[in-house]
Amino acid sequence: MPDENLLATLENGLRQSRATRSRLGARLADLEAEAERVRTELNEMDAIISQTEAAMFRIMSSMFGAAQSATPPSDAEIEFALRRDAAANVPRVTPPSSPSHLPYQQNKSSSHEHHFRHHIPQIRSDIEPKSDRFFERTIPYAAAVLLREAGGPLHVNELYNRLLEGGFQFTGQNPTISIAVSLNRNGRFRKVAPGTFDLTIRDAAQAS
Repeated sequence: MPDENLLATLENGLRQSRATRSRLGARLADLEAEAERVRTELNEMDAIISQTEAAMFRIMSSMFGAAQSATPPSDAEIEFALRRDAAANVPRVTPPSSPSHLPYQQNKSSSHEHHFRHHIPQIRSDIEPKSDRFFERTIPYAAAVLLREAGGPLHVNELYNRLLEGGFQFTGQNPTISIAVSLNRNGRFRKVAPGTFDLTIRDAAQAS
């Protein structure tokens, strides 16, 4: 009878649909398990990268003295550290076309250069943490917050002062060099004068 034939056809289609759904569900479960394994591996690689960068910063800092000095590194020493870091061919965050990869002499911004070249803030010795907002944060994260708050470029000495006020904990003997190297590697920042950095996005917005 027509109704029985139609019912049989529908039952067959239902069985096929359920079988297909079962296969898709199993495949989805496999993909989710694989995604979780990849996330775990990514987290492990992030930890390795952070540990390696911290070790490199400590080694670079030790190259400028075996003991903590009362005199912070000069702009010339910071520039020397940046050149050594660039010569080591360490992969950077941004592609080679980013303005942060151009040598300082090739940057087209001259207004920042003359304003900041001779102004080197002093590192204060009486700094007490006013908060813990930068505790266990990375240098790029904290520096981006400070530069947005400042509304303009800051020298690494001033960044160091403000990072300490925010509860940031440094390792190594020359934290200002660590700040400079970290920001110079990151495409979110660009060097506008020796030892002085600004946000790349802010420069792009001002140029438009």
